[in-house]
Amino acid sequence: MAKKCFLSFHYKPDGWRVSQVKKIGAIEEQPLLDANDWESIKKKGDAAIEKWIADNMKGKKCLVVLVGAKTAGRRWVKHEIKKAWKDGLGVLAIHIHNLKNSDGEQSDKGSNPFTGLTVDGENVTGEVYDPPYKISTNVYDYIKENISTWIDDAIKARD
Repeated sequence: MAKKCFLSFHYKPDGWRVSQVKKIGAIEEQPLLDANDWESIKKKGDAAIEKWIADNMKGKKCLVVLVGAKTAGRRWVKHEIKKAWKDGLGVLAIHIHNLKNSDGEQSDKGSNPFTGLTVDGENVTGEVYDPPYKISTNVYDYIKENISTWIDDAIKARD
């Protein structure tokens, strides 16, 4: 059964990799915006972005950060992590840099997205999973085999 999760990621460089994780079928996530939809919301300002995040995070049990090369430094990724933590959601991160993109390329490994984040003086902590493979198909298979357990564990850690 698909888990109710909010996906957090850096759209432009990692959208293809994220779609691979979605295809696993373990996650019932928010609707993913294409570039035009994102630009439309962005034009309305920060309050509109925060509302979209809040609306789409409602009813979710876990935040899954799919970590590419630059994900950890993204402003809205940080906002999503802090909101999920404040709302009591399970939080976890999965490195996806070794999944290939649409051009068949892998990317550099990104930083831990939880490092240095606090909510009301409490450090945000969550497991960060780094599949131990370099070959994209092996990385995919590893994520597929483990993601449901990782999500369950993250939710239990916050209960």
